[in-house]
Amino acid sequence: MAIGSDIVHMHPNADGAAIGAATMADFRLLAALVGELEGGVYLNVGSAVVLPETFLKALNLARNVGRRVKDFTTANLDQIRHYRPLVNVLKRPGGRALELTGQHEILVPLLRLAVLDRLGMREPE
Repeated sequence: MAIGSDIVHMHPNADGAAIGAATMADFRLLAALVGELEGGVYLNVGSAVVLPETFLKALNLARNVGRRVKDFTTANLDQIRHYRPLVNVLKRPGGRALELTGQHEILVPLLRLAVLDRLGMREPE
């Protein structure tokens, strides 16, 4: 979380130490998960700034501590194209990249159905 980026940070009882500790724990969890991304897929759905930056830092951290993260796919889903997701999610990481531009309420269900189809699975009834 970027401190000051959300309305809850303005509340007089907002605890900066707790927010910071939770944010650090979240980053460590993300870095650990990205370290296991080999052969997997990372989706960036609708984040134009913070998550693309954080993902790239987590990926670099994983690689810097010796994790092999080379064979993976990244996808960016958003209503308009933005610089950071294009560069930090699709281009710089290296792997296969997929950019899907359109409304989330259309893209996400279509992506889900495409994945189910590829896996030979059916929509639950």
